[in-house]
Amino acid sequence: MLPVTDQINRVVLAYSGGLDTSVILKWLQQTYNCEVVTFTADLGQGEELEPARQKAQMAGVKPEHIFIDDLREEFVRDYVFPMMRSNALYEGLYLLGTSIARPLIAKRQIEIARMVGADAVSHGATGKGNDQVRFELGYYALAPDIKVIAPWREWDLTSRTRLIEFAEQHQIPVAKDKRGESPFSTDANLLHTSSEGKVLENPWDEVPDYVYSRTVNPEDAPDSPEYITIDFERGDGVALNGEATSPATLLTKLNELGRRHGIGRLDLVENRFVGMKSRGMYETPGGTIYHLAHRGIEQITLDRGAAHLKDELAPRYAELIYNGFWFSPEREMLQAAIDHSQTKVSGTVRLKLYKGGVYIVGRKSPNSLYSEKVVTFEDDQGAYDQRDAAGFIKLNALRLRLLGRRDA
Repeated sequence: MLPVTDQINRVVLAYSGGLDTSVILKWLQQTYNCEVVTFTADLGQGEELEPARQKAQMAGVKPEHIFIDDLREEFVRDYVFPMMRSNALYEGLYLLGTSIARPLIAKRQIEIARMVGADAVSHGATGKGNDQVRFELGYYALAPDIKVIAPWREWDLTSRTRLIEFAEQHQIPVAKDKRGESPFSTDANLLHTSSEGKVLENPWDEVPDYVYSRTVNPEDAPDSPEYITIDFERGDGVALNGEATSPATLLTKLNELGRRHGIGRLDLVENRFVGMKSRGMYETPGGTIYHLAHRGIEQITLDRGAAHLKDELAPRYAELIYNGFWFSPEREMLQAAIDHSQTKVSGTVRLKLYKGGVYIVGRKSPNSLYSEKVVTFEDDQGAYDQRDAAGFIKLNALRLRLLGRRDA
């Protein structure tokens, strides 16, 4: 707990209206005897947000201190798309759906704290996870002297069971899943849905089908493939099937296509920043399609040197996002290099969606570096002199030949 000398009068809470943050709201009021301002971000999680307003009002939050902001376009335009330009995958698989949402939430929380004159900000991330780091690195980067209250690191509600007991004691509604049980931990936004805990904690056990909420089982997906096109300009998607669209609308439509075809499921045991391994289930239907489409347009528009350098930078970029360093100078430096590489990344990619799979089947661009005249197996009419390869090979083999002679 913060020292007694650090009196908290008003705190801005990142509030979903779910079990954890509803308990936190009450706990903050009791523990710090302070006024709580709630902030709920609409990042396209696909659920009704008005209940969060009603729950906050029932808990005594003033109507003018309940913020519910639609951040979907900003989220995709200023966070998801810049990340997608890098082709970032954490540990080669994870499309960073939770990670990339945290800096935007932190930024808006700090903005609201300044608007309402709050002394502190608070979040519902546990002391075992990555989100506490992501939120707080964002807070401190944007407001170095802000006070942060992290209830999971302070209170004695050390388990989900204790949390539910507290909620029942204070007449806080406890959500139930479709089996009538308290739900496992989930996070959702326009890019993905993640699930952790309960039935997922044993990494040997297959994820039960009821855990999946965003995609049909690939086995039950349509028996016929669906073909789509995505147009890109300077590395960002701008149209689906020839129809211009905003970033958030494009991702929303891709999500529906991915859902229908069972695309984007990932069962992952990952290395958390705090040191432990965790097992999570991720569904990123539209993001999976978009990621592969972006790589497809880069295949014909990026020079080999730039493309390979980007592939070297991508794991570092992904790690920075995963660990919460969105507002760091090194991420901004990498972003500048990545964005420069996207100047000529424009054109159209055609994809086939079929039973959980995404397949690039065509790509074209006015900036294409692909030359059919040079690469053809037919007569290239002198476009490429195959005799040049002899000297090229000999020069590259020189050091190998010297090594071979020495070690013979």
